Amino acid sequence: MPDPVLRGRQRECELLRRVLTDTREGSSQVLVLRGDPGSGKTALLDYLSGLLADWRRLAAVGVESEMELAYSGLHQLCSPVLDHLDRLPAPQRAALEVVFGLSSAPPPDRFLVALATLTLLDHVAEDEPLACVVDDAQWLDQASAQVLAFVARRLLAEPIALVCSARTGAGDAVLAGLPALPVGGLGADDSRALLLTNVTGPIDTEVVDQIVAESHGNPLALLELPHTWTSHDLAGGYGLPDSHPVSSKVEQSYVQRVASLPRETQQLLLIAAAEPLGDPRLLEAAAAVLGIDPAAAAPAIGAGLLRLGSRVEFAHPLVRSATYRSAVPDQRQRVHRALAEATNASTDPDRRAWHRARATKTANEDVAAELERSAGRAQSRGGFAAAGAFLSRAAELTPDPSRRSGRALGAALANVQAGAFDTARRMLTLATDSGVDELQRAQVDLLGAQLAFASSRGTEAPPLLLEAARRLEPFDGRLARETYLDAFTAALFGARLNEGVGLTEIAEAARTAAGQIGAEPGPADLLLQGLIALAGDYATAAPACLAAVRRMADGWTAPPDQLRRLWQGCVVAIEVWDDESAYVLSQGHVEIARRTGALSEVALALSSRTPVLVFSGELAAATAAVAETESVEEATGIAAAPYGALIVAAWQGRGDHSDRLIATARRAATARGEGIGVAICDYTRAVLANSGGRYGEALAAARDAAAYREVVVENWALPELIEAASRTGEPEPARTSLARLAEKAQASHTDWALGVEARSRALLSDERRAEDLYRGSIDLLSRTRMRADLARAHLLYGEWLRRTSRRVDARHELETAYEMFTAAGMALFAERARRELSATGATVRKRGLEESTELTPQEAQIARLAVEGRTNAEIGAQLFISSRTVEWHLRKVYTKLGISSRRYLHTAFPS
Repeated sequence: MPDPVLRGRQRECELLRRVLTDTREGSSQVLVLRGDPGSGKTALLDYLSGLLADWRRLAAVGVESEMELAYSGLHQLCSPVLDHLDRLPAPQRAALEVVFGLSSAPPPDRFLVALATLTLLDHVAEDEPLACVVDDAQWLDQASAQVLAFVARRLLAEPIALVCSARTGAGDAVLAGLPALPVGGLGADDSRALLLTNVTGPIDTEVVDQIVAESHGNPLALLELPHTWTSHDLAGGYGLPDSHPVSSKVEQSYVQRVASLPRETQQLLLIAAAEPLGDPRLLEAAAAVLGIDPAAAAPAIGAGLLRLGSRVEFAHPLVRSATYRSAVPDQRQRVHRALAEATNASTDPDRRAWHRARATKTANEDVAAELERSAGRAQSRGGFAAAGAFLSRAAELTPDPSRRSGRALGAALANVQAGAFDTARRMLTLATDSGVDELQRAQVDLLGAQLAFASSRGTEAPPLLLEAARRLEPFDGRLARETYLDAFTAALFGARLNEGVGLTEIAEAARTAAGQIGAEPGPADLLLQGLIALAGDYATAAPACLAAVRRMADGWTAPPDQLRRLWQGCVVAIEVWDDESAYVLSQGHVEIARRTGALSEVALALSSRTPVLVFSGELAAATAAVAETESVEEATGIAAAPYGALIVAAWQGRGDHSDRLIATARRAATARGEGIGVAICDYTRAVLANSGGRYGEALAAARDAAAYREVVVENWALPELIEAASRTGEPEPARTSLARLAEKAQASHTDWALGVEARSRALLSDERRAEDLYRGSIDLLSRTRMRADLARAHLLYGEWLRRTSRRVDARHELETAYEMFTAAGMALFAERARRELSATGATVRKRGLEESTELTPQEAQIARLAVEGRTNAEIGAQLFISSRTVEWHLRKVYTKLGISSRRYLHTAFPS
């Protein structure tokens, strides 16, 4: 047991003890200590570690010079427990084996790595509580920091405590949003006591006051600064240094202490500072290269600056930084050269390459080539940030301009994939400045366009992608066609906000490339041809689009780099009213993204899956999809506008909630340049208003939604507009919209399209024709998956029958509509049907909807997955939580539903 408390840290120590107590009781705890250098964060972590006698402890320390080595921090944390890997689900086990270099395979999705880490830690914590202690988190490599943040956000019911420290300023963005404990300065009394405890000899009272005041309570300053002053300074105060920021004063004190050591000891400390592995054998080998006797470490150990045991450790991270930063460049390069020579090229080639790069100050092809090989290995492990760092340095060290351009392009691509957009732009500039040929110019344009689309889906991307595709055509026809498809995707997002380049311009430019596809086009080629046609005459385009999406839906397995074609295929299927293909493609996209671990793709897949489920009348599944989307976004930090949640809320009839979502989504869509989002906001306003019988409001909203004829949303908006206009006595907009709807329905000629057209035409027809149209609509829509549209056909037919005084016939249609809306969870439409039923003289009991339980959306989703027969591990993998957290949620579900176990869930959630 350590000292009961650290001086002046009673509150902090009590909080750390409470963290451990709560964790023991089964409630995961996460805490980030944030403070200035020297504020005592490391001491508090040491205090915590002293309380862990019967715990399993895993530890890692971030090191600034190792930030470019992907997953180095994670490996440091998890290496003692890799014997648990065989207990992980196969995809998760494979992901960790790849990033830790235990196997060779395609790079895993970074969020699958994070989920695997969470599962691994959960297994480790089964037998005893687990504490993960990470010091200097601001210096973790990007990949490890992302994994750590993922794990921290998903911990809930595991006996795991995750306690980290991060420096204010440099570490503000690391582990942001997690529970934090600010570690400030000590009070005046504690500062004075700490200072006097560590000073030998006389010290003038006024000097004490000055030191206390200048230290601002920084414990390390109080402990270290006096070591740099003479007894005369301490006694009289005449030699006290000028005031500087505390952190620089503390670091400078270490600089002075290091400078007072023998020259060989300083060199040995610099070797240790430049190599964060902490391997004594590597330190000795590098020292031997420089002709330094290992015994030279003794003065540093005696001064309390260095500890040598099974690991090489500095007394404080600031000793390392002070040692390294105070050395001149030539000294650093000499030490890195020695470390490169001492590092085994077979077992650790990447670290050797990095040391060689640090030792080189002029262009060197041999070093650049070695860095390039290291980048390839890093990228194969999913370390795009490391690959980007290696390639960026390789490009800078490449003497040949042409080869430099190629490496800079590779660096730009890796940095785009890593999300390091500023570095990617710098590498594109380097590539251009080094001189590029026509092919490289095309690649520069393509990367610039991908950078624009990755950083924002707005209106900047379509013209850049279009220009890149044009440049690529003479060199790589397949890549040019892929780029045209991406340009179409960007234009679909931009929609009404596109400036100058939209679907028409892209289609015109892509015709030549599409004409060179050959005799056996693949699904993506057919999709490109369909999109080109769609930008022109709809009647011509519909058959081409139907052929493309049905080919894709008929058992096509998308390769990993083609998953987004499934999203495009689903969008096109909805546009040509092919409900079956839309359902199959959206379902396949979600399942493949989950199965392959492409978690960053899951949110996009769910964005097309959600509206398909809504129109299919599966609002419970759509609600689960929205909850899963939110889980993905929370886990990955990739947040999109809430379009799926908005569509679900509108059809559920949740007015206030929808209004808030509309305001959020409209702001996001405008800021991101996503015109399609603006259209969706208008469409959902129309649905809400029509379901509540506010037809004037619905007409205005539907007009706005249909005004620009955006792909997909126009199909959704036209029926809303026709219904609202017919109810408000405005025949002209109703007839104009019906003509457009009929044009599209007759071209696609699917049951879904023809059924919606017949239902809409009935609203504008005389009594004799209307009944046949309503019945025809119901017949056609009954053959589709689109239960929401079918329910609305029954509702409109029932309303028409009641208005023609056929109350008995009306009751049958209205009861059918009411049952369908109620079962689906469409509250406002159900209420509209109930009111109409009451008007026929029927007595209708107002029933609660299926989802009217006390369960949260996540609890309902977990319960449904359990009903489907998924294990806790499978549910956890889908929702990015641990098996233990799944069980914790299920226990809450059982309590709320008044059941005792999983086997009774089916009574509350029928299949």
